[in-house]
Amino acid sequence: MSQSQKINSYTVVDFDERKTGSSKQESTMAVNIKYLSLFVLVLQNAALVLTMRYSRNLPGDMYFSTTAVVITELMKLCTCLLIILVQMRFDFASFARFLWENIIMLPWDTLKLAVPALIYTLQNNLLFVAVSNLSAATFQVSYQLKILTTALFSVIMLRRSLSVTQWVSLVILFAGIATVQVQPNDPTKRASEKVNTEQSAMIGLCAVVVSCLFSGFAGVYFEKILKSSTQQSSVWLRNIQLGLFGTIIGLITMVFKDGPNVMEKGFFFAYTNYVWAVICLQAGGGLIVALVVKYADNILKGFATSVSIIISTVASVYLFQFQINAQFLVGSSLVIVAVYLYSKYPRPKPEAILATSLEQEQEKNIAQGIKS
Repeated sequence: MSQSQKINSYTVVDFDERKTGSSKQESTMAVNIKYLSLFVLVLQNAALVLTMRYSRNLPGDMYFSTTAVVITELMKLCTCLLIILVQMRFDFASFARFLWENIIMLPWDTLKLAVPALIYTLQNNLLFVAVSNLSAATFQVSYQLKILTTALFSVIMLRRSLSVTQWVSLVILFAGIATVQVQPNDPTKRASEKVNTEQSAMIGLCAVVVSCLFSGFAGVYFEKILKSSTQQSSVWLRNIQLGLFGTIIGLITMVFKDGPNVMEKGFFFAYTNYVWAVICLQAGGGLIVALVVKYADNILKGFATSVSIIISTVASVYLFQFQINAQFLVGSSLVIVAVYLYSKYPRPKPEAILATSLEQEQEKNIAQGIKS
């Protein structure tokens, strides 16, 4: 072999090694981002419920939850605007033209988002009502009812099919939530925590049920808009449109519910660091979910939900002196199992079913050829 041939062969080998090393690094980075986003989602889910419950269970003056919803929507709006501005390399002229062409000049396309924005805003207000009347662990378990409502609305509005396992998991989910909610009449035997404010479990349950109905409908409606719209828009643009309507609707809700009190005591009355933490966790939740959707799968998201329930329950024991009884333990276990089953065994897509059928047919033909 000549010297030049040796050099060329070494060059090819080095290039292949570098290429293999680069692909391994990219694969490792993707795995790291996937599990990092999963960890952040678990932390956000658990921290939001615990912080919200703590802020609503403190003795003394209570902040107006409607103002917190307004600031949350405004923070989401500003965050999405900043993301698009960064994507445009801080070209303010192109940024202004982009907003004008996609929001102002397309009024009907923008108005479509008014419906989910209205529902999401009402849902966020109901979440404060629910957390104010239910323990953090009970709320975390009960709020998984949104999986059932989302599935039902998906079947009705999107004509989506569910696997047999998913239907079974929804029945298990409902049974688990019902088990958690139907507590003994004896207060000493109930799954409860130490409270500092007046609370009603029935009001909390009703708020959770309505909130889950709103969540399921709004989520499926939003997905239908994204799929049926002829205008190709980014998720960030859609969230800007949602934020615009959400802020306006939030302000209207605040005026009707707490208007006189806000005028008398101020917009930021009784705000503490915990209230700001709740607002930041709520506003950042959408961005975290987007990250998880991009890098993780349904199984990991279901796992994250299950871990969040466990963390919230354990933390409630230490933070709120939450008393766990056998009924809560059984019900929450059923919910965790249902979430896992629903995420792990989705109905195969038609393409996957067709590919599997072709593979089976090919294997059958090969087997017949071998026998003959």
